Parts: sequence; C-alpha cells; structure tokens
Amino acid sequence: MTKTFTQDDVVRYVYEETSPEESLLIEDALMSEPELMTFFLDALEMRSLMNRIEREPRPDTVQSILNYSRNHPANPPARLRHT
Repeated sequence: MTKTFTQDDVVRYVYEETSPEESLLIEDALMSEPELMTFFLDALEMRSLMNRIEREPRPDTVQSILNYSRNHPANPPARLRHT
C-alpha cells in the first residue's frame, strides 16, 4: 500500500518533525509528485523568510512595563526594603 502524503506531512518534514523512516518516504514522494515538491520548496522559502523576521516592542510599551514593575506591590521602594 502506497502512502499519500499531504502538505501537513511536508510541513512536518520541513521542521524536522518526522521519523527517519517517514522522512525517506516523504523524500520519495517529493521526487515523484511535482505539486508536492513545489509546495516543499515554497515551505522552505517561507521558513527561511520567517527566520529572518526581527521584532521589537515599541519604546512606549517597554516604558509601560518598566513603570508597572517599579510600582508593583511586590517591588517596594528601596527605602521600605529591609536589609
């Protein structure tokens, strides 16, 4: 019986979430199914692009977190701390 692989299987393969045996079967399917190979190449490109995304919070968001932390009851002012 021949296993039919889906795009979900290919995504798992791209993210190395398949067993060695399943990986070999998926590789065979990629070689024999042009549509699956096209999806595989697109998925590899998407993964590469996503790995390059750099995100930073807005400065006002960081400031809000710092202000909250300074004023949080679990963080009393230094003059109230016991040493």
